[in-house]
Amino acid sequence: MKVVTFGEIMMRLNPEGYLRFLQAESFVSTFAGAEANVAVSLANYGVDAAFVTKLPEHDIGQCAINSLRKFGVDTSFIARGGDRVGIYFCEKGASQRPSMVIYDRANSAIAEASPSDFDWGKIFVGADWFHFTGITPALSDGLADITLEALKAAKERGITVSCDLNFRNKLWSKEKANKVMSSLCRYVDFCIANEEDAKDVFGIEADNTDINTGKLDRDGYVSVAKKLTEKFGFKGVAITLRDSISASDNNWSAMLYTDGNAVFSSKYSMHIVDRVGGGDSFGGALIYSLLSGYKSQKAIDFAVAASCLKHSIEGDYNMVSVNEVNNLASGNASGRVRR
Repeated sequence: MKVVTFGEIMMRLNPEGYLRFLQAESFVSTFAGAEANVAVSLANYGVDAAFVTKLPEHDIGQCAINSLRKFGVDTSFIARGGDRVGIYFCEKGASQRPSMVIYDRANSAIAEASPSDFDWGKIFVGADWFHFTGITPALSDGLADITLEALKAAKERGITVSCDLNFRNKLWSKEKANKVMSSLCRYVDFCIANEEDAKDVFGIEADNTDINTGKLDRDGYVSVAKKLTEKFGFKGVAITLRDSISASDNNWSAMLYTDGNAVFSSKYSMHIVDRVGGGDSFGGALIYSLLSGYKSQKAIDFAVAASCLKHSIEGDYNMVSVNEVNNLASGNASGRVRR
């Protein structure tokens, strides 16, 4: 199995522990990015995962590459050039104080990439799956065009395509997202979204649901998945369902809609260590399970269990194994010491 992901990897800077930005006298640095996070998850599951981006040819760019290589991600198709690595600052929330993200990613190397930086014919040799998110085309008009080129090349080769809508209002407007993603989603087989994405990007909203109060209606999300499928012809739609009790405690589950049928995962009550990257860990695990031929119920249970475990891990990368995920998915959720 070979999966190619395409997007931006950034340096993540966060205060130690739960300090606020205004309290911080130092920042912990790691590397992160939606599609990079997916590639790391897949590599940890034993998949041949390649991450494609553009990074400056200096030591910070090399640090980003090294952070992927140590997990076994193929970085051979990363273009080098440009002036800067994107940065994002993350302040972890707690209790009723939400987490906060500040971007410093304008004019990053990947945002200013050109079509000649990527030879999709070579990149897709032997590939079974291509994954991107709505963050990538939001970074620049040029990158949206490159994403479209990649999608056309993938479909010409019969490669399965997945997209996590991942709407970010700090990167583009809902109107711009609707226009661009409507064009790109014509090439997508599996769509991944959360409670808000379908509404923000396509104006498709679940009935009887209020994410701010934690009220989630299952039938409403089946309707959302059905409408998305009818609009774009998706083979499958996965929607993560986050019942946010507070920044520290969430209930977590998901739905997978395929062939006119919806299946729901188990629900986990999570005490959160770090929620950033939770959706990406879900996407990586869903790709793995579908590539592995899992039936819908097993696939969504695996994906949710993997993402549940990610919420207990510092940083964006989900550093868990297939066995650990299967152990949780099979019902061993006590968290007892393993000796």
